[in-house]
Amino acid sequence: MTTLELETLATLDPSVAVPGYDRGQIRSAIVHFGVGGFHRAHEAMYLDRILNAGSTEWGICGVGIMPFDLAMRDALAAQDDLYTLVTTSPEGTTDARVVGSIVEYLYAPDDPAAVLAKLVDPATRVVSLTITEGGYGVDDATGEFRPQDAATLADLDGTAVPRSVLGYLTAALRLRRDAGTTPFTVMSCDNIQGNGHVARTAVLGFADCVDPELGTWIAENVSFPNSMVDRITPVTTDQTRAELLERFGIEDRWPVHSESFEQWVLEDDFPLGRPPLEEVGVQLVDDVEPYELMKLRLLNASHQAMSYLGILSGATYVHEVCTDPLFTVFLRGYMHREAIPTLRPVPGIDLDAYCEQLIARFGSEAIRDTLARQVVDGSDRIPKFLLPVIREQLAAGRGIDRAVLVLAAWSVFLEGRTESGESTPAVDRRLDELRAAVAAEASDPGAFLNYAPVFGDLGSDPALREAFTRARGSLAENGARATIAALGARASKPGVWGGVPHSTA
Repeated sequence: MTTLELETLATLDPSVAVPGYDRGQIRSAIVHFGVGGFHRAHEAMYLDRILNAGSTEWGICGVGIMPFDLAMRDALAAQDDLYTLVTTSPEGTTDARVVGSIVEYLYAPDDPAAVLAKLVDPATRVVSLTITEGGYGVDDATGEFRPQDAATLADLDGTAVPRSVLGYLTAALRLRRDAGTTPFTVMSCDNIQGNGHVARTAVLGFADCVDPELGTWIAENVSFPNSMVDRITPVTTDQTRAELLERFGIEDRWPVHSESFEQWVLEDDFPLGRPPLEEVGVQLVDDVEPYELMKLRLLNASHQAMSYLGILSGATYVHEVCTDPLFTVFLRGYMHREAIPTLRPVPGIDLDAYCEQLIARFGSEAIRDTLARQVVDGSDRIPKFLLPVIREQLAAGRGIDRAVLVLAAWSVFLEGRTESGESTPAVDRRLDELRAAVAAEASDPGAFLNYAPVFGDLGSDPALREAFTRARGSLAENGARATIAALGARASKPGVWGGVPHSTA
């Protein structure tokens, strides 16, 4: 057993790749808010490759801002900011690498001034974000900046030091403007359509509230490139740590385990320069949107499609449902009949092959990704991943049967019990309001769709309401598996499901 730290790297199992660069010579040019598993399996991994290739100016300074970031601060501090990334292919091949691209980590509540100083430093050229779909305070229904979290609201009220990501970004951009320093690029890596546009809306919305002149300057001078990032990365567990120790002999406080698949598509808009990302597998493009829509509406929405129905029927893991023929037929039907018709052509991508690749990725037992992870904050994910598909399908007069069944399953999931009586793993910042909306279904079928923060005006669509009511009724009467089976039988014939004509292509 070897405890992971800088001085033990040379003693690790030879099969484990380690940084081939002098970390003492690396300086951070990227500040990243939200150092979790996904960032460390993705952006930090790509930067590690770049550092290994000799571009030593592109280290990362991680920043934590939430109370739960304390654990990351302590884990990285004990390991010289190193961690182990383990990747597993669908065939079960496993590789391990120690990643060294995070060269410093700041926990903002410990020293807000140090975080601001790092952001204001001219050496900082990019600030990247993985702050979750709900971290931007942009209303899903209206597209307007409308924050609800206490930290952002406190910063808007004029706290002495920033408490929120938007507060730090805006304060730092003000200081850079006042000093005549060129502003950094803000790069969102969150799973949101037009994530750069959303980040821009959030930062400008915040700035306009506190200083409209600053908002104007940011609008004219700060770049917010869009990106699409893709790598399935389950939550680190004690089992993750134990398997790393058993297989590779490494004692790591917070390793990361992800699938072997990786993709990052990024708009090339970095006024202060950027790492040579194209040399390590990143696709630099002029228009990310086709790739974004593909990923959000096929991969992310499929996670929603499988998870609520899977949990209700008693499943725990993604691979359980994605090796079950009943569910794989359902997922393929969603992808091909409902999601793909809403997509633009995706350069270089065969969508049929992509869908089959997704099923294979989802079915990898080695990843052991949980359905519960996919349903955290469903009220943030459903509007971004699934509702756009429903909206476009309705507008085109095409079918919505599978997507509507997912909404119905979500509403039943929120009632708190699976079909066998187990508690559902409901975690959502709007949970009380969502459960109140579901409770209204007892006297007013379809009332759940009246919940405006999620559904906006879409919830009033008559075809959606009729389809939702029928799907929810079937779940209550027949259960998830029987409802999926009945839908599949119905979809094999031309006709109508839930009052909406569906394609038989």
